[in-house]
Amino acid sequence: MNNSDLAQILIRAVEEADSSDRLLDAVQELAACGMEEGVPTLIAALGYNNPGAAVAAVDGLIAIGEAAVQPLLQLIDGYNYGARAWAIRALAGIGDVRALDTLLEAAKSDFSLSVRRAAARGLGTLRWQQVPPEKLESLQTQVLEALLLISQDPEWVVRYAAVTSLETLAIAIAVTLPDQASRIKNQLQHMLDTDVDLGVRTRVKFAQEKIQPQQLQQHQEVFAPRIKLQDTDVAHRGDGRR
Repeated sequence: MNNSDLAQILIRAVEEADSSDRLLDAVQELAACGMEEGVPTLIAALGYNNPGAAVAAVDGLIAIGEAAVQPLLQLIDGYNYGARAWAIRALAGIGDVRALDTLLEAAKSDFSLSVRRAAARGLGTLRWQQVPPEKLESLQTQVLEALLLISQDPEWVVRYAAVTSLETLAIAIAVTLPDQASRIKNQLQHMLDTDVDLGVRTRVKFAQEKIQPQQLQQHQEVFAPRIKLQDTDVAHRGDGRR
């Protein structure tokens, strides 16, 4: 039996499940196989009234990764709020930049705190290496503006998620947008001084430690050789045009 045949068997098992338990088992097996053929069925499972199956489907979609992103964006059910919420969680877990607009909208305006939290965390796991160099600074600035806003969310769990993403963004822009780092530091200090939740303030302290200059210097040293190589390559191409 080849992988395609196995995928079809597992897909049929999901479609033909006649009880909640059998549906959960079938979705878990399909998710565990990690096959792209199962993506539409896993997305469909997000809309079933079965939270266990939805969790399994999210885990499976995250494991499949980039191949699941475009189908998720195309098949998000705007009329089924539960399915949309699970899809946001899957996109946040994958971290693909194609989902940026969807994550930004959800993080800033979704009425569910759990969805806003998931989207806010997703903004901190974006894979910036996917972004063309000419668009990188613009998109990172867009995410920074959003996270500064989201860090003022009335729900502490959303603010907590925003802090984790501000930390990872600070590390990323230490190379690309070093002049913007002070905005993150100022916001974190403001939260440390004013946030009413102890958990958020504790997470802020941890983030502040992680983005100390000596910590950021280590990240800059990791990325510096790549940047220098790109600059050299551009210079050589320029020489060739003269």
